[in-house]
Amino acid sequence: MAIVINDNNFDEEVLKSNLPVLVDFYAEWCGPCKMMGPVVEAIANEVEGLAKVGKIDVDESRVIASKYNVMSVPTFMIFKNGSLEETVVGAVSKDVLKNKLVM
Repeated sequence: MAIVINDNNFDEEVLKSNLPVLVDFYAEWCGPCKMMGPVVEAIANEVEGLAKVGKIDVDESRVIASKYNVMSVPTFMIFKNGSLEETVVGAVSKDVLKNKLVM
């Protein structure tokens, strides 16, 4: 299951994680974000123990969204060893995100 990430726990859950982390920047009002929700949850279930998957509501966590220049949603960011490795903007297939996360 995807974890809820916000301005308060971002450093601990993402930057200090020993596992790669897929972060889904989304908004409740965003149609494509709602479409990607089940995809993100499926990835979270499939990579459990190998990677982490988290979701950040950009309307509630403006500090992190601003820090990483999230201009549109959904935006997916992959962090490894505390560093941003890749950014994917827009709805994409499960395989695209999963492969980028666990490769």
